[in-house]
Amino acid sequence: MRMMMRVQMETEAANAAIADGTLGALMESTMERLQPEAAYFTAVDGLRTGFMFFEMSHQAQIPEIAEPWFQAMNAKIDFMPAMGPDDVAAGIQAWHESSS
Repeated sequence: MRMMMRVQMETEAANAAIADGTLGALMESTMERLQPEAAYFTAVDGLRTGFMFFEMSHQAQIPEIAEPWFQAMNAKIDFMPAMGPDDVAAGIQAWHESSS
């Protein structure tokens, strides 16, 4: 299932991780592990924030993905199923067929 992960990093932890180079290493290892179809970074509510879109095969992957961010950045993390346009069209078509 395609998932969107939002990672919001605690400012002091992220500042320290930038200074010692661990933020770059964490981002690189996350990109290698997830192979996201897209990843964007910005500021939301005054916090460094990343959005990553990737395939998750099983919910048991959540701790493996999230824990490095929790440990290193005191991060707040959200996982949300995400649909592309084709997924929405297929879902609407299935709904129409089941509601007829």
